[in-house]
Amino acid sequence: MRTYRLAAAALLGISALGLSACATGLRTEVSRFQAMPAPQGQSFYIMPMNPADQGGLEFSGYAEQVSQNLQAIGYTRAPTLGQATLVVNVGYGVSDPQTEIVSYPSHFGYGSGYWGHGYGCCRGWGRGYSFGWNDPFWYGGGGFYNDIRSYTYYVTQLDLNIRRKVDNIALFEGKAMARSRTAALNKTVPSLVEAMFTGFPGNSGETVKITVPPEGKQTAAASY
Repeated sequence: MRTYRLAAAALLGISALGLSACATGLRTEVSRFQAMPAPQGQSFYIMPMNPADQGGLEFSGYAEQVSQNLQAIGYTRAPTLGQATLVVNVGYGVSDPQTEIVSYPSHFGYGSGYWGHGYGCCRGWGRGYSFGWNDPFWYGGGGFYNDIRSYTYYVTQLDLNIRRKVDNIALFEGKAMARSRTAALNKTVPSLVEAMFTGFPGNSGETVKITVPPEGKQTAAASY
Protein backbone atom coordinates (compact mmCIF):
# COMPACT_ATOMS: atom_id res chain seq x y z
CA MET A 1 0.00 0.00 0.00
CA ARG A 2 1.38 3.38 -1.00
CA THR A 3 1.35 5.84 1.90
CA TYR A 4 1.43 9.61 1.46
CA ARG A 5 2.52 11.50 4.55
CA LEU A 6 0.30 14.49 3.90
CA ALA A 7 0.91 17.69 5.83
CA ALA A 8 -1.67 18.75 8.40
CA ALA A 9 -2.46 21.83 6.35
CA ALA A 10 -3.35 19.68 3.38
CA LEU A 11 -5.67 17.58 5.48
CA LEU A 12 -7.38 20.64 6.88
CA GLY A 13 -7.70 22.07 3.41
CA ILE A 14 -10.11 19.33 2.36
CA SER A 15 -11.91 18.91 5.67
CA ALA A 16 -14.99 20.53 4.18
CA LEU A 17 -15.39 17.52 1.94
CA GLY A 18 -16.42 15.36 4.86
CA LEU A 19 -16.39 11.61 4.73
CA SER A 20 -17.87 9.67 1.85
CA ALA A 21 -19.77 6.44 1.97
CA CYS A 22 -19.88 3.99 -0.91
CA ALA A 23 -23.65 4.19 -1.09
CA THR A 24 -23.69 7.94 -1.59
CA GLY A 25 -20.57 8.38 -3.70
CA LEU A 26 -17.11 9.81 -3.11
CA ARG A 27 -16.75 13.56 -2.65
CA THR A 28 -13.48 14.76 -4.14
CA GLU A 29 -11.50 17.95 -4.59
CA VAL A 30 -9.73 18.31 -7.94
CA SER A 31 -7.12 20.95 -8.82
CA ARG A 32 -5.87 21.28 -12.38
CA PHE A 33 -3.36 23.44 -14.25
CA GLN A 34 -3.36 22.90 -17.96
CA ALA A 35 -2.20 24.00 -21.37
CA MET A 36 -3.39 20.89 -23.18
CA PRO A 37 -3.52 20.98 -26.98
CA ALA A 38 -6.75 19.97 -28.67
CA PRO A 39 -6.67 16.31 -29.71
CA GLN A 40 -5.17 16.12 -33.20
CA GLY A 41 -3.81 12.62 -33.29
CA GLN A 42 -1.27 13.04 -30.48
CA SER A 43 -0.24 9.76 -28.92
CA PHE A 44 0.48 9.13 -25.24
CA TYR A 45 2.35 6.66 -23.11
CA ILE A 46 1.60 6.17 -19.40
CA MET A 47 4.34 5.78 -16.80
CA PRO A 48 4.23 5.58 -12.99
CA MET A 49 5.63 8.40 -10.89
CA ASN A 50 7.12 5.72 -8.66
CA PRO A 51 9.39 3.51 -10.80
CA ALA A 52 8.68 0.60 -8.43
CA ASP A 53 5.11 0.52 -9.78
CA GLN A 54 6.23 -0.17 -13.35
CA GLY A 55 4.75 -3.48 -14.49
CA GLY A 56 2.65 -3.88 -11.34
CA LEU A 57 -0.88 -5.21 -11.63
CA GLU A 58 -2.35 -2.48 -9.44
CA PHE A 59 -0.72 0.31 -11.44
CA SER A 60 -1.68 -1.37 -14.72
CA GLY A 61 -5.35 -1.28 -13.70
CA TYR A 62 -5.30 2.44 -12.89
CA ALA A 63 -3.22 3.19 -16.01
CA GLU A 64 -5.78 1.39 -18.15
CA GLN A 65 -8.56 3.55 -16.72
CA VAL A 66 -6.54 6.71 -17.43
CA SER A 67 -5.80 5.45 -20.94
CA GLN A 68 -9.46 4.79 -21.70
CA ASN A 69 -10.36 8.31 -20.60
CA LEU A 70 -7.68 9.89 -22.77
CA GLN A 71 -8.76 7.82 -25.76
CA ALA A 72 -12.38 8.82 -25.22
CA ILE A 73 -11.29 12.46 -25.51
CA GLY A 74 -9.47 11.83 -28.78
CA TYR A 75 -5.85 11.06 -27.92
CA THR A 76 -4.18 7.87 -29.17
CA ARG A 77 -2.45 5.23 -27.12
CA ALA A 78 1.17 4.66 -28.20
CA PRO A 79 2.50 1.08 -28.01
CA THR A 80 5.91 2.26 -26.77
CA LEU A 81 7.39 5.33 -25.14
CA GLY A 82 9.48 6.00 -28.24
CA GLN A 83 6.36 6.31 -30.39
CA ALA A 84 4.53 8.69 -28.03
CA THR A 85 4.24 12.44 -28.34
CA LEU A 86 2.90 12.85 -24.78
CA VAL A 87 4.20 11.28 -21.57
CA VAL A 88 1.57 10.72 -18.87
CA ASN A 89 2.78 10.19 -15.29
CA VAL A 90 0.41 8.72 -12.73
CA GLY A 91 0.94 8.62 -8.97
CA TYR A 92 -1.34 7.64 -6.11
CA GLY A 93 -1.27 6.96 -2.40
CA VAL A 94 -3.09 7.13 0.89
CA SER A 95 -2.30 8.99 4.10
CA ASP A 96 -1.66 7.48 7.50
CA PRO A 97 -4.79 7.14 9.65
CA GLN A 98 -6.11 10.52 10.79
CA THR A 99 -8.33 11.00 13.83
CA GLU A 100 -10.77 13.86 14.11
CA ILE A 101 -12.65 14.73 17.28
CA VAL A 102 -15.80 16.80 17.08
CA SER A 103 -17.33 18.43 20.17
CA TYR A 104 -20.71 20.11 20.14
CA PRO A 105 -23.46 20.80 22.69
CA SER A 106 -26.48 18.56 22.94
CA HIS A 107 -29.61 19.13 25.03
CA PHE A 108 -31.34 16.81 27.43
CA GLY A 109 -34.59 17.47 29.22
CA TYR A 110 -35.36 17.52 32.91
CA GLY A 111 -35.09 14.01 34.31
CA SER A 112 -35.94 12.47 30.97
CA GLY A 113 -32.55 11.15 29.98
CA TYR A 114 -33.26 12.41 26.47
CA TRP A 115 -30.10 12.70 24.44
CA GLY A 116 -30.93 15.13 21.65
CA HIS A 117 -28.39 15.33 18.84
CA GLY A 118 -30.10 18.16 17.02
CA TYR A 119 -27.04 20.11 15.94
CA GLY A 120 -26.22 17.85 13.03
CA CYS A 121 -22.42 18.04 13.12
CA CYS A 122 -22.09 15.12 10.78
CA ARG A 123 -25.20 15.39 8.66
CA GLY A 124 -24.90 13.86 5.24
CA TRP A 125 -21.93 11.65 5.93
CA GLY A 126 -22.05 10.53 9.55
CA ARG A 127 -24.64 7.79 9.24
CA GLY A 128 -23.29 4.27 9.56
CA TYR A 129 -19.95 5.22 11.07
CA SER A 130 -18.74 4.31 14.52
CA PHE A 131 -18.02 7.16 16.88
CA GLY A 132 -16.43 7.51 20.31
CA TRP A 133 -18.05 8.07 23.63
CA ASN A 134 -20.03 10.99 25.03
CA ASP A 135 -18.46 13.16 27.66
CA PRO A 136 -19.81 12.73 31.19
CA PHE A 137 -22.79 15.05 31.66
CA TRP A 138 -24.41 16.58 34.72
CA TYR A 139 -27.98 16.15 35.85
CA GLY A 140 -30.18 18.92 37.13
CA GLY A 141 -33.16 20.87 35.94
CA GLY A 142 -32.30 20.31 32.30
CA GLY A 143 -29.29 21.72 30.49
CA PHE A 144 -26.48 20.95 28.04
CA TYR A 145 -23.49 18.65 27.90
CA ASN A 146 -20.65 18.36 25.41
CA ASP A 147 -21.02 15.48 23.00
CA ILE A 148 -17.63 14.17 21.84
CA ARG A 149 -17.44 12.14 18.68
CA SER A 150 -14.26 10.82 17.11
CA TYR A 151 -13.56 8.93 13.93
CA THR A 152 -10.64 7.71 11.86
CA TYR A 153 -10.33 8.61 8.21
CA TYR A 154 -7.81 8.43 5.38
CA VAL A 155 -6.94 10.84 2.59
CA THR A 156 -6.41 9.26 -0.83
CA GLN A 157 -4.58 11.25 -3.48
CA LEU A 158 -4.15 10.87 -7.24
CA ASP A 159 -1.59 12.87 -9.24
CA LEU A 160 -1.69 13.10 -13.03
CA ASN A 161 0.97 14.98 -15.01
CA ILE A 162 1.25 15.20 -18.79
CA ARG A 163 4.34 16.48 -20.63
CA ARG A 164 5.29 16.90 -24.26
CA LYS A 165 8.01 14.35 -24.85
CA VAL A 166 10.03 16.25 -27.41
CA ASP A 167 10.92 19.14 -25.06
CA ASN A 168 9.55 17.99 -21.66
CA ILE A 169 7.18 20.98 -21.50
CA ALA A 170 4.42 20.53 -18.91
CA LEU A 171 0.91 20.48 -20.41
CA PHE A 172 -1.20 19.25 -17.51
CA GLU A 173 -0.77 18.97 -13.74
CA GLY A 174 -3.69 17.62 -11.79
CA LYS A 175 -4.37 16.48 -8.24
CA ALA A 176 -7.49 14.77 -6.89
CA MET A 177 -8.06 14.13 -3.18
CA ALA A 178 -10.80 12.60 -1.06
CA ARG A 179 -11.43 11.64 2.55
CA SER A 180 -12.95 8.26 3.28
CA ARG A 181 -13.13 5.58 5.93
CA THR A 182 -11.04 3.14 3.92
CA ALA A 183 -7.32 2.93 3.20
CA ALA A 184 -7.92 0.50 0.32
CA LEU A 185 -6.63 2.24 -2.80
CA ASN A 186 -8.66 0.02 -5.11
CA LYS A 187 -11.81 1.39 -3.48
CA THR A 188 -10.99 5.06 -4.01
CA VAL A 189 -8.43 5.57 -6.79
CA PRO A 190 -10.83 4.57 -9.62
CA SER A 191 -13.26 7.24 -8.40
CA LEU A 192 -10.44 9.79 -8.24
CA VAL A 193 -9.54 8.99 -11.85
CA GLU A 194 -13.17 9.53 -12.84
CA ALA A 195 -13.20 12.83 -10.97
CA MET A 196 -9.95 13.91 -12.63
CA PHE A 197 -11.46 13.42 -16.08
CA THR A 198 -14.79 15.05 -15.31
CA GLY A 199 -14.73 18.19 -17.46
CA PHE A 200 -11.14 17.41 -18.47
CA PRO A 201 -8.86 19.31 -18.92
CA GLY A 202 -10.80 22.00 -17.05
CA ASN A 203 -9.91 25.63 -16.47
CA SER A 204 -6.29 26.17 -15.51
CA GLY A 205 -5.84 27.08 -11.85
CA GLU A 206 -9.39 26.10 -10.92
CA THR A 207 -10.28 23.80 -8.04
CA VAL A 208 -13.56 21.92 -8.29
CA LYS A 209 -15.52 19.72 -5.93
CA ILE A 210 -16.72 16.64 -7.77
CA THR A 211 -18.97 13.95 -6.33
CA VAL A 212 -18.45 10.58 -7.96
CA PRO A 213 -21.70 8.68 -7.31
CA PRO A 214 -22.25 4.93 -7.14
CA GLU A 215 -22.15 3.11 -10.46
CA GLY A 216 -25.03 3.95 -12.77
CA LYS A 217 -25.55 7.50 -11.55
CA GLN A 218 -24.29 10.78 -13.01
CA THR A 219 -21.17 12.48 -11.71
CA ALA A 220 -21.74 15.99 -10.35
CA ALA A 221 -19.20 18.82 -10.34
CA ALA A 222 -19.18 22.24 -8.72
CA SER A 223 -16.43 24.87 -8.97
CA TYR A 224 -15.48 27.34 -6.26
